[in-house]
Amino acid sequence: MDLINAVIVLLNYTIIPALTYGSQLALGAIFVTLIYGILRFANFATGDMMSFGTMFAVLLTYYFQSIGINFGFLPTALLTIPFAIFMMILYMLLIDQTVFKYYRIKKSPPVMLAMVSVGVMFVTQAIIRIIIGPTDRRFLDGEKFILKATEFKEMTGLAEGLTIKSTQMITIVVTIIVVAIMFWFLNKTKTGTSMRAYSDNEDLALLSGIDPKKVVLITWIIAGILATIGGILYGLDKSYRPFVYFNNMLPIFAAAIVGGIGNPYGAFFGGYVIAFAEIFLTYAYKRFLVYILPESLEPNSLMQLLSTDYKFAISFSILVIVLIFRPSGIFEGKRI
Repeated sequence: MDLINAVIVLLNYTIIPALTYGSQLALGAIFVTLIYGILRFANFATGDMMSFGTMFAVLLTYYFQSIGINFGFLPTALLTIPFAIFMMILYMLLIDQTVFKYYRIKKSPPVMLAMVSVGVMFVTQAIIRIIIGPTDRRFLDGEKFILKATEFKEMTGLAEGLTIKSTQMITIVVTIIVVAIMFWFLNKTKTGTSMRAYSDNEDLALLSGIDPKKVVLITWIIAGILATIGGILYGLDKSYRPFVYFNNMLPIFAAAIVGGIGNPYGAFFGGYVIAFAEIFLTYAYKRFLVYILPESLEPNSLMQLLSTDYKFAISFSILVIVLIFRPSGIFEGKRI
């Protein structure tokens, strides 16, 4: 019985949160890896573009709720996803046409495009401040419980109760569906094959008759979908804090590089590597150990390896270790 209670503790505080957080990071990491693999630059505006799309979802959620539109048990924010994606894609295409296209035509080096993306990041932050402000926002009906701890205790008679939020399950399921569709598109459709060919060898792809404008357009559309959905899922699970998305840039880039920058499969896997590392290394294991150790060996301290203040340091450390010992990432990088 104590062993089951210990497992429930881990599920509640590490495994389920890590799967949820990892799904959110995975979508952002695939965004980064697509832009790098096809457009060949590191887009440092990733976090703020996720925030931009989520901002429209928040505003539309408030509007829908004010006129009595809801999604039943599911969060109203899910109804806003198509509209938020549309606005995000428009914004991305506008930025591409007014900023990135100029440097792409000039064949500017990737480092210059990366620096330009920093400028885009600050502009995007400013727009968000003007429209919605810097304060925290919550999706008012975002957090519901599929299973509550008290209900679980009553059903099982265990000392520990399993808690599962609807946003956690929605995040995991939606991520699997979105990523599966994207992988199918990249591997099974003619357009996806063209994108992979363009990523592998741009000159040869152009000689084969592949339209670079179409490839760029589709890349930004897919990136807009990933950024918006990833941002909304994060906002539903945590709350919408505009500048937290900027802070997430490090773990997102770490996930992309750890998995293999330019490899969507690696980025997907890397998201979970970073999430599990951050959560397992900052969790206080005292409650877990009380169940599995004899009473005489029960710890007095929290048994926490690192404070939660060091979450980003963990991402950075993993990133450095991978760059030193396996620069191409766990999976071979630069392959769409």
